[in-house]
Amino acid sequence: MKNKKGAVSQFLEHNFLHFNAATVVDAAKGYEAHLTSGGKMLISLAGAMSTAELGISLAEMIRQGKVDIISCTGANLEEDIMNLVAHSHYKRIPNYRDLTPKDDLELLNNKLNRVTDTCIPEEEAFRKIQHHIEKIWKDAEINNERCFPHEFMYRLLLSGVLEGDYEIDPKNSWMLAAAERNLPIVVPGWEDSTMGNIFASYVIKGQLKVNTVKSGMEYMIWLADFYEKNAIGQGIGFFQIGGGIAGDFSMCVAPMLEQDLEKKDILKWRYYCQITDSTTSYGSYSGCMPHEKITWGKLDIDTPSYFIESDATIVAPLIFAWVLNM
Repeated sequence: MKNKKGAVSQFLEHNFLHFNAATVVDAAKGYEAHLTSGGKMLISLAGAMSTAELGISLAEMIRQGKVDIISCTGANLEEDIMNLVAHSHYKRIPNYRDLTPKDDLELLNNKLNRVTDTCIPEEEAFRKIQHHIEKIWKDAEINNERCFPHEFMYRLLLSGVLEGDYEIDPKNSWMLAAAERNLPIVVPGWEDSTMGNIFASYVIKGQLKVNTVKSGMEYMIWLADFYEKNAIGQGIGFFQIGGGIAGDFSMCVAPMLEQDLEKKDILKWRYYCQITDSTTSYGSYSGCMPHEKITWGKLDIDTPSYFIESDATIVAPLIFAWVLNM
């Protein structure tokens, strides 16, 4: 029996009838149909979706098994935890478009790092996590352990050392939900993040060995094995927020298996949706249309594909609401 849709979904179906709005509903129905038919789903997170508090809706998607794997930037990995422990110290700048370079310098001097209209507090967010993650890194090295970046973050969350510092309802942290489920995550380019920079500083100072944290190459090798084992039956869908490395890194695994490893009968991605505000332009991955990916062996000619030219902070929670029958 089909689950009854809630008020948000009913609103979407009644009002979102044309243009990008209609594509939002089509993509939501496609996501739901892919899962219902037995398919799995990867979500890729670019931009600063954690700072935009996507966890409010994404955490529930994870808990209900509507996500099977996540590909995200190192920033999204850590910023959800920063929001978890330092939310009251964040500063919103509603008039950010009117700021001058001098205004931004003043924010820096006050140890407030701005992400569009939201400032992340350095001391309360970065340093609070650094104190604990440093010990986890060093303990792993003493024990001759090597882990992926997300596995260290899972250890941090599941250890309970941060619980006394929670400043939001923990049910709204997607990383906590992912840690509790041990959800697979790949984090390409982790060094391009605050924690990645901090780890690099310890290596430069001779306090940690560089191979204590597994590399992006090892993530790709792991992902190849995951994809081959799970791209069966209805296959794996790809729900892409933004563009960049979080999207293309994981999407490349399908053609790599087929073209570089010369494996036979590898299913391409079996659902595709991208939410982006990037325009289609010369060489832009973030703004390229889905059918361009057919030429790279990423999507098949019959892969249900949706391209939503809009703001993911608005659109993604609406699609998640549909999938969750809200």
